[in-house]
Amino acid sequence: MTLPQHLVPDLAGVAPGATVTVEGDEAHHAVVVRRLRQGERLQLSDGRGRVVLGTIAATAKRTLDVTVEEVVDHPEPVPRITVVQALPKGDRGELAVEVLTEIGVARIVPWAAERSVAVWKGERAAKSLARWRSTAREAAKQSRRAWHPEVTPMAGTDEVVALLEAAEAGVVLHEDAATPLSEIALPPTPGTGAGIAIVVGPEGGLSDTEVARLAQAGGVPVRLGTEVLRTSTAGLAAASALLARTPRWGG
Repeated sequence: MTLPQHLVPDLAGVAPGATVTVEGDEAHHAVVVRRLRQGERLQLSDGRGRVVLGTIAATAKRTLDVTVEEVVDHPEPVPRITVVQALPKGDRGELAVEVLTEIGVARIVPWAAERSVAVWKGERAAKSLARWRSTAREAAKQSRRAWHPEVTPMAGTDEVVALLEAAEAGVVLHEDAATPLSEIALPPTPGTGAGIAIVVGPEGGLSDTEVARLAQAGGVPVRLGTEVLRTSTAGLAAASALLARTPRWGG
């Protein structure tokens, strides 16, 4: 069974034999919720590729000391996948973030599309972004990711256009598209640039103007199949289908 993972801000300079202290809510979760005890093994991650394996040396309610046994530096997985997720209603945004994090997406971009039901403004925007980031953090721990995803501030359509222009390859999920996702050509050497971008529209679908602008920026409109997926699961399906064609998933 894979060792439980907990997060620390920085593991730079850590070597075998050193002691790393986990503090605050993260330590509380390990000691009080997971009930980890002295002598048990676990792994620590800084979310930027470095993972430490070690043994718990001491515990308190909000601190946890770990004696380092092994340090592993993981290269960032390529190709990098960015998912632009139109703001869904209710808690479906957190669901999308959770599953996208679990399959290894590198960046999640909340998008205020024309037909998005949810609206992020003022204090609500800050709270909603914080929830998405917290969801990504917990999902990264659960899936034992060495590299954690970036959840960016909310983007407008102009920013999504710029993102597609910079990507190595880009697709726009659209139920009326003529091209199936399976026919999209992937970059011959994925990972040398900005990676692959996937744009997911809102519950009400993309407007004609949005489709035109995104296509002009290099995003190829594609369909996943005959079924119409929810906005919270469409990105998962598309990212999984693309990853299966890359070395990351043995393609």
